[in-house]
Amino acid sequence: MKLSVVIPVYNEEENINLLYDELKGVLKTIEHEHEILFVDDGSSDASLSLLEKIQQQDKNVIVVSFRRNFGQTAAMSAGFDYATGDVIVTMDGDMQNDPHDIPMFLKKMEEGYELVSGWRHDRQDPFLNRRLPSMIANKVISVVTGVHLHDYGCTLKTFRKEITQGIRLYGEMHRFIPAIASGVGGKITEVKANHRPRRFGTSKYGISRTLRVVLDLMTVKFLLSYATRPIHVFGTLGLVSGGSGFFIAFIMTVQRMFFDIPMANRPLLLLAILLILMGMQFIYMGLLGELQVRTYHESQKKPIYVVRRVLGQQEQEEKAG
Repeated sequence: MKLSVVIPVYNEEENINLLYDELKGVLKTIEHEHEILFVDDGSSDASLSLLEKIQQQDKNVIVVSFRRNFGQTAAMSAGFDYATGDVIVTMDGDMQNDPHDIPMFLKKMEEGYELVSGWRHDRQDPFLNRRLPSMIANKVISVVTGVHLHDYGCTLKTFRKEITQGIRLYGEMHRFIPAIASGVGGKITEVKANHRPRRFGTSKYGISRTLRVVLDLMTVKFLLSYATRPIHVFGTLGLVSGGSGFFIAFIMTVQRMFFDIPMANRPLLLLAILLILMGMQFIYMGLLGELQVRTYHESQKKPIYVVRRVLGQQEQEEKAG
């Protein structure tokens, strides 16, 4: 088995050498071939030059350098693309993740899991602007996606290579990787991980990211539940909206015909018309979405399923031959 350690880096010049030395010491104790893949996310400090020096001294180190800052999601995606190991470990470049936890994660994967996610149960970050928003977000994400984890934001995770090949990341979706992996049938678990206070540099995260997380959560939920059947979500909205409009219009018609209550000067008439038109628009959107989904899957020859393995096919082919 070959191990790939993927580390996104953005302006971490004080931590890079310390992290490399500590990580290298841990990897030497693991009886597996390994590579360390640093993804420099357009750093403006000396991070890239330090990584280049490390790579020149250690041929097991790979450095992927972005032309500009694309964000952690893009860095994680690049790490998955360039990693060649059978198992991929992801961790932050700020030394808050403990490399000594990696053997524990690998041992957990031997139980048959395809993704092991870290849980910073004793998180060493400020409460109001880091831990509290994270606690709320983790609870909401667990409820919405149905994948219940204590800590979606912990970068320290281990993956089997085949799981990462089925994951495509956009926006700020790196924190939703367990939910996306669950959508392709990945077997997931969570283990407690040691979390250390930041010694050098400044955090790149803050409460301002909350809105983007909420919007990406909506996207992930839609992709997990309705990516191949958009008519189910838009059609439902259309039927509810249009049905409500027709019901209001029916009640108003009955009132006009049997109780001589005028319709023209009542705002409810406009509301009924608006709901009916909105319902029609939602249904049209669902139908257009269905056409796009079919065009995408058929033109790309992309299946709507993910196969874990096939048993008996070779024997059947041999008998047929």
